[in-house]
This record gives sequence, structure tokens and C-alpha cells, in this order.
Amino acid sequence: MVDAALAVLGRDGQDFGLDQVAHEAGVTKPVIYRHFGDRAALLDAMAERATDRLMERLMPAIYRESAAWTRIHDSIDAVMGFLDDSPGVDLLFRRRLPGQRGEVVDAGREFIASALTGLLGSYTAMLDVHQPDLVRVWSQSMVGAVQATVEWWLRGRTTGDAPGRDVVTLHLTDLIWAQIEGVARRQGLTLSPESLLPVRTEPK
Repeated sequence: MVDAALAVLGRDGQDFGLDQVAHEAGVTKPVIYRHFGDRAALLDAMAERATDRLMERLMPAIYRESAAWTRIHDSIDAVMGFLDDSPGVDLLFRRRLPGQRGEVVDAGREFIASALTGLLGSYTAMLDVHQPDLVRVWSQSMVGAVQATVEWWLRGRTTGDAPGRDVVTLHLTDLIWAQIEGVARRQGLTLSPESLLPVRTEPK
């Protein structure tokens, strides 16, 4: 039923009804109410499923042992690719659906920020920068920047006002890499985009 609801969201948009979900899932509307109670609970389940699917794409990219620039690029591309392949799911992440509570989405965002905190923490430790608050602010700003940029891109591509996905991914990668490179420069170090930087086995 959750998969059916996500399919209906992608096909019919944010004003979908439970009748459409029931038809897509091959069940009756009372069955949906019996399982979820109300629309808000179904939306929470949809957000949880969408978040799990995003994590399945994003986490391997974040923790893959590869050159620093490539790891950043692949992580951003995983996010953009997922939203590109999943029409309407961005509305769940933006909490733009009537009746949506948002706790699941907030938890997903914090999990991603935690993963980035671990990743950036390993980078700054290697660069001999011991500023936990910097790392926490940095990870939150990255999540916010990527989220806002992707939302802008999704809106703009329908009107032709935004560049292609590959272009947006490339520029976001370069901007984040410039931050890492800047932190290294302040420590008197020069990094190459091909640098292999350490990776933690799990988020802090």
C-alpha cells in the first residue's frame, strides 16, 4: 500500500486521495484505514519508505573508498538521481503535503547530517583541525545547501530555467570540494581532488 501511494503521488500529484491509493494497491479504502488509521499516518509511512530508498543510494556513495572529489560527486548524484527517478517524493521531504507531520523527514535529515559529520570529522582529523562545532555546522550547511539546490533544480527543470542534472551535480561538487580545500589551505596543506581521504565505518 505504501508503494502504491508513492506511485499515485508520482502520477497524480500532491492532491491524491485514498481512493486512488486503494485502487492502485488492489484493496478497499477501509483496508487502508485499518492499517494506517488516517492520511497522516500513511504519509509518514511514505516518507519513511522514501527515506530508506534514498539511504540505500546515498550511504554506499558516502562510504565508498574513492578519491575525495569523486566521493562527493557520487553522493550528490545519488540524491539528485533518486529524486529525478521518484516523481513527487521531493514534496514529502519538503513537508508540502496536506496533513504531513514531518517527524520522519526530520529524522532522515538528521541521519544524513550525522553521516556527513562523521565523514567531515575524518577529513578534519586528517588535516589536524580539531573543531567539533565547525564540523557540525559544516555538515548541517551542506545538507541545507544540497536540499535547497535540488528543490530549485526540480522546479526549474519543468520550466526550462535550470541547467541539467549533470551540470548542477558538478557545480555542487566543486563548491563543497572548495570548502575542504580551503580548510586544508588554512592548515598549510595542499590537497588534490584525487586525494584518498579516510572514511569512518559508521556516523558519529
